[in-house]
Amino acid sequence: MILSDEKCDFLESIASFLSPKDVELVFVDSKEMQEINLEQRKQDKTTDVLSFPLENIDESLPLGSVVINVDLAKEKAKELGHSYEEEISLLFIHAMLHLLGFDHENDNGEMREKEKELIEHFNLPKSLIVRTLED
Repeated sequence: MILSDEKCDFLESIASFLSPKDVELVFVDSKEMQEINLEQRKQDKTTDVLSFPLENIDESLPLGSVVINVDLAKEKAKELGHSYEEEISLLFIHAMLHLLGFDHENDNGEMREKEKELIEHFNLPKSLIVRTLED
């Protein structure tokens, strides 16, 4: 089992808080993430999380897909001293914001602020993007 039912419910509550639309959540290992990253983004390396928004052509369609690398989530959680489940939640929030149109690479800090707000709301440890903001 990748996540307990309780943690799945927690991720569902995050998704519902942010959007009424469904979200596909996929867990992969580092090798599979590298393959997806190469195929979709032409980046021949693994990464922690990817998001793939769906075009908003039909309100019944899901918001998009979130792909989380469980290998890197475990490594990062250990490195930062919080739980694997908390790291998954942080990655999920980050990806959800991308699905909603936020882009930390091109905005003026709006995504960082929103992520910080959500992390506080859901009582999670600081994420990389929030830690970077505070440095």
